[in-house]
Amino acid sequence: MARKRTVHVRRVYDAPTQTDGARVLVDRIWPRGMTKQNARLDEWCKQVAPSTELRKWYIRNPDRFAEFSHRYQAELQDPERAAALAHLRELADNGTLTLLTATKHPETSKAEVLSELLRS
Repeated sequence: MARKRTVHVRRVYDAPTQTDGARVLVDRIWPRGMTKQNARLDEWCKQVAPSTELRKWYIRNPDRFAEFSHRYQAELQDPERAAALAHLRELADNGTLTLLTATKHPETSKAEVLSELLRS
């Protein structure tokens, strides 16, 4: 029986915790006002981020989250994004993984979609 992956979703602006494990930024664009030192990242996996078109379609409209999730999962079939997702899966297989995003509402973000995929 496979071990259940521990994947957290947090804002990159939140202070790191001891339970974060590997900290990976999953935004395509670097977070405004954040220095690399303050982000305390292990990696920046921008290849897994949704397309600019999908991001602009979805922005600031949580009522579209279900449709966004569906469209984003379809985009994750793209070879570059699929490889990035496989890399995140490997990280999660090796310990706790925290997906970081700059969005104000991480519970309705790409990071949440990714975390659900990685946990399953």
